[in-house]
Amino acid sequence: MQPFRVHTGLVAPLYRPNIDTDQIVPKQFLKRIERTGFGQFLFYDWRYLPDGRPDPSFVLNMPRYRGASVLVAGRNFGCGSSREHAPWALADYGFRAVIAPSFADIFANNAIKNGLLPVVLDEEIVQLIATRAEQSAYTLTIDLEQGEVRDPNASLARFQIDPFARHCLLNGLDEIALTLQHETLIAAYEERRRRRDL
Repeated sequence: MQPFRVHTGLVAPLYRPNIDTDQIVPKQFLKRIERTGFGQFLFYDWRYLPDGRPDPSFVLNMPRYRGASVLVAGRNFGCGSSREHAPWALADYGFRAVIAPSFADIFANNAIKNGLLPVVLDEEIVQLIATRAEQSAYTLTIDLEQGEVRDPNASLARFQIDPFARHCLLNGLDEIALTLQHETLIAAYEERRRRRDL
């Protein structure tokens, strides 16, 4: 997993409440067995018209948001089912962070485990960010080391995250990498067990 320390990126505004995981990546695309390749299905029902053409009115299809890596959304982002495919799709598309007033707990946990930073800010700040991103090309710096969100002119807000989650993100540690930190102890245990079973 790629460490997350300080990230600066273009903001895409999708300021709607209750964006659920079926909207993030619809169920018909969950047949893949790997974590990659889901970015093409991100917000599929909103990005594409019934005939399969991109909907030019949807934010991610607008040229000005091409390459955006910070998504700003409404409250309760990631509600619905617990599918891990939702953060996979966001990350595969190129997003490194999502800013919202609140997140569904399971989505937030899945995001962190996959290197995607969920940033909770007061609703007024989130609205301000969304408005600025709608008006012009707007970039933000998300500094996990300092727990701060900055725009090119000033610090906008501070944010908090669980210390263990912060440690994992800063060091790029998913659950497998965390386990492998104890590889020597695991090997010693397995050797003791093997000898006992002889």
